Amino acid sequence: MATAPTEIRVTPEIAAEHGLTAEEYARVKQILGREPNITELGIFSVMWSEHCSYKSSKVHLKRLPTRGKLVVQGPGENAGVVDIGEGLVAAFKIESHNHPSYVEPFQGATTGVGGILRDIFTMGARPIAVLDSLRFGPITEDGFVSPLATRRSPLPSELAANRRILDGVIRGVGSYGNCFGVPTVGGEVAFESCYSQNPLVNALALGIARKEDVFFAKAKGAGNPVIYVGAKTGRDGIHGASLLASAEFTEESQQKRPNVQVGDPFMEKLLLEACLEAMQTGAVVAIQDMGAAGLTCSTVEMASRGGTGIEIDLAKVPQRETGMTPYEIMLSESQERMLLVAEKGREPEVLGVFKKWGLDAVVVGRVTEGGLARIKNHGTVAAEIPAHPLAEEGPVYNRPIAAPVPQVESEKDWFAFAPEGTNLTQNLLKLLASPAIASKRWITEQYDTSVRTNTLAGPGASDAAVVRIKDPKTNEVKRALALSTDGNGRWCYLNPRVGAMHAVAEAARNVASSGARPIAATNCLNFGSPEKPEVMWQFSEAIDGVAEACTALGTPITGGNVSFYNETLGKSIYPTPVIGVLGILDDVSRVLKIGFRNEGDVILLLDGLVTAGHPERSPRSEESLRSSLSRESSSSEYSKAIAGIVAGEPPAIDLAAEKRLIDCLVALAAEGVVESAHDISDGGLTITIAESCFAASFVVAGLQTGSFSLGASVQLDDAAPAEFSLFSERGARAVVSVSPTNLAAALAIARQYNVVAREIGQVIRGDAFRIEHKGRAVIDSSVETLRDAWANLLKRAIYRK
Repeated sequence: MATAPTEIRVTPEIAAEHGLTAEEYARVKQILGREPNITELGIFSVMWSEHCSYKSSKVHLKRLPTRGKLVVQGPGENAGVVDIGEGLVAAFKIESHNHPSYVEPFQGATTGVGGILRDIFTMGARPIAVLDSLRFGPITEDGFVSPLATRRSPLPSELAANRRILDGVIRGVGSYGNCFGVPTVGGEVAFESCYSQNPLVNALALGIARKEDVFFAKAKGAGNPVIYVGAKTGRDGIHGASLLASAEFTEESQQKRPNVQVGDPFMEKLLLEACLEAMQTGAVVAIQDMGAAGLTCSTVEMASRGGTGIEIDLAKVPQRETGMTPYEIMLSESQERMLLVAEKGREPEVLGVFKKWGLDAVVVGRVTEGGLARIKNHGTVAAEIPAHPLAEEGPVYNRPIAAPVPQVESEKDWFAFAPEGTNLTQNLLKLLASPAIASKRWITEQYDTSVRTNTLAGPGASDAAVVRIKDPKTNEVKRALALSTDGNGRWCYLNPRVGAMHAVAEAARNVASSGARPIAATNCLNFGSPEKPEVMWQFSEAIDGVAEACTALGTPITGGNVSFYNETLGKSIYPTPVIGVLGILDDVSRVLKIGFRNEGDVILLLDGLVTAGHPERSPRSEESLRSSLSRESSSSEYSKAIAGIVAGEPPAIDLAAEKRLIDCLVALAAEGVVESAHDISDGGLTITIAESCFAASFVVAGLQTGSFSLGASVQLDDAAPAEFSLFSERGARAVVSVSPTNLAAALAIARQYNVVAREIGQVIRGDAFRIEHKGRAVIDSSVETLRDAWANLLKRAIYRK
């Protein structure tokens, strides 16, 4: 073949600089039957990067359950697709943009949101909601906690850096979603010292389409034209998500700022409308967004999936910079670009749509037979590579796995309970003012949460975000979708398998607490370097935990993302699998929110664990009981906030109990017999009840006529120590409020699902918040005092001088 002239002769050293090992480089030469040129080397380097090839995770990901009766498209496409009935499907997926968000927080976050939105409308679905799952380093002076009760004071420079990253990421998420015109309806935020120089920015998007309108990224039909649409190609993002996300951070990482892509949400909005309109012409055969690895990924993957070849001429690619080389054009990760295949002869229909929207649209190539990806530049071949081996036959590693050396712990390392009868109000105030528990309103008020007017429950209103389903053709509304993200890196650090199971259960429980039935899941798996055996052990254990929980709860994994190399200067983050769960609410009028609604309502504690699941009720000595509960409590937010201890084990998990509770919550909502629902998670029972008080509002005849305080009076009689009863984060539990007239019906439904329902108190008019344990007042405060501690922590931390 005639090859493009190049000034760089590829050597093993240059291959190594591109992230290819000696064995991988030998494999490249074997596939080509010769030495690669620099453009071909660049193409292999990005396609075989950890971020794009999943070379260290493939062998483990196969263990995840990916099939189900509602699954239309599982992993392998731009987004997962599930059947939601009445001819509609939902496309949803979560992905990471961690490394770029550390290097350039604002642009890293914006392009993370932009990328996941493109994944959704590439499937032919209109995006209707975004959620973000975020992790940051501590932003307050007492925020640095290490295992085994060791605490150090953060340096001022560390606090300043964490606050800068937090502020930039939040502005980036808000800016892109707000400008694009899609509501950011939920998510979660956590703070741990291990994320100080490695924030996690995971974005989830959801879209709706008619089932017959779903599109796939499979190039078909030899001779069909390949059309480039959207923004012009520049030099931003070269080796951005592909290689920047495939190595750990070093002291030189900030010098990689030019590798971060630059987003344009207004351009993407035009691209969305143009793509959906072009798809409706019937002239589009396949479509793929240019995300990580840009033009390289879109051309090669479409050809590989379709079993075809592809040929493009880079001279025809719209470029915003002069003198770009084939290497730069193929590896650029400039945003807001798509590649599509149209039916031959119908190019004018497609090009006309994009011209109408003021976007570049150029025929840059054609689908070919023979399976080759041939890249030309001004008629000269710049690269020629077999598409399928490049996309699907790259390196696959079964990396060494070894459990880390267990930390030796004793009771002196665990949380010590206060004497019985101790007033715990000050501890509650401190917990409410900790970043993990405190109100996230400073964050969510920067997001447009209700654009497009489909949001039924936005941030903080319900345990899950809830959006109405509008039929794309009739605009009819009957049902809703609920979404929640969850992950607990601290628990996964202590026990990866159990922590991952809890992440699935918590996300599904949140969806059920909104009244929706969980049906499917997506995952974003954030871990350290796969080259470390202990990290791969964490990853493998977490995969097994996710698989077991998703199977038990009936939520198959439809897609997601693996993010390795989340470590800085050799220090890994906590293993952090983040799970997004999708649910269906059949009647929009039955959505449940967390806020108490009426004075006099009964507060019920729903417990799916039943008697056998409570170790404090098992026959054992008081000393043995306290030791066991102390160990479990050491993994809680309460232990971290109050004592600076992260140790022990996460609570044991009972997936059958979780399923019983989920089914019970869905049934209670469907029957309309409960006024509010809030699951028990971070901070335990007391935080759950406090948040239900904070969210309370006075409602008459379905109309909000004004707000006033609703408080709570609670009585607990558990045998466990008071701090365990109040702040345990044991799963399979939720708090619901029920009017006295519906109490019998609610109790009957709970019995039907073998869920224990205990009357623990009442919603009261006024400002009192009081909890008794074994007849003694252990919490006694006003709701307003608690709210003050909880409401403004983030804003104060960010804007302090």
